[in-house]
Amino acid sequence: MFSYRHAFHAGNHADVLKHTVLIAMLRHLTQKDTALTVVDTHAGAGLYRLDGDYAGTSGEAADGVLKLFAALKPAGKAAPAIAEIAPALQDYMDLVAAFNSSSQPKVYPGSPFVIQRLLREETRDKLKLFEMHPTDIKSLVANVSQLEAGRQVAVAREDGFEGLKAFLPPPARRALVLIDPSYEIKSDYAKVTASIQDSLKRFATGSYAVWYPVIPRPEAHEVPRRLKTLATQAGRPWLHATLNIGQAEERNVPGEPERGQGLTASGMFVINPPHTLKAALQLALPQMLQVLGRGRGQGQSVEAGG
Repeated sequence: MFSYRHAFHAGNHADVLKHTVLIAMLRHLTQKDTALTVVDTHAGAGLYRLDGDYAGTSGEAADGVLKLFAALKPAGKAAPAIAEIAPALQDYMDLVAAFNSSSQPKVYPGSPFVIQRLLREETRDKLKLFEMHPTDIKSLVANVSQLEAGRQVAVAREDGFEGLKAFLPPPARRALVLIDPSYEIKSDYAKVTASIQDSLKRFATGSYAVWYPVIPRPEAHEVPRRLKTLATQAGRPWLHATLNIGQAEERNVPGEPERGQGLTASGMFVINPPHTLKAALQLALPQMLQVLGRGRGQGQSVEAGG
């Protein structure tokens, strides 16, 4: 069974893609002096130790944020692998660095903390977080309490697909919704597309960002196709970005357990994207791949329509 609980994969290549897109969207949406409501339907724990039990065991950050920082923010006097880093990628790295005191990240901000860092008090932006996992919801509540954000951030132990409905349309009629479930069961794929279909009926002009894994399963391949159809039917613009770091060369070390390839690719599908997003990602994704690519099958793409 495919499992994508946030804690095990914090800071991996999929997070690099997802959070770069998320930050770029928020930077644009927060330029307007009107309150923004952001909903994260599957928030996870919100904050992660990259050397902790979960992320440390999987080691996936080594092929994601840690590899990125080592190449683009090397210690000492070493020159970065890329002289002119794409603004969207630089923005992502700067935000992650803000949560860490050392040059190499030990703490990784999940989507809730990425979002909250960019919200504005003066316009009364709001963040609604949903999480059902019993361990993650406890961690999320504890982590959010450290922010002392007051009414800006609300946490609920509730199914995000259902909880989202109560917030659309938002009072100021400006919203960004992030949907990135674990996809532990096949029904998650259908729930994602059903949620987007319902959301577009409730609030057609909201911005909707869906993360999904690119894996050899029919349901996964159907996600972008169905979302494109929904956007087209609603007459809304869309953007689809993918990142595939490729298959690593197998290295069997005697005495150590064998590790599988794990997830090698993922995508972000955005409905009603900021007009600046496509150009930003066309600069950032090739650089992500240059650093994170590791073998056959690697690639990246950005397409838009509507």
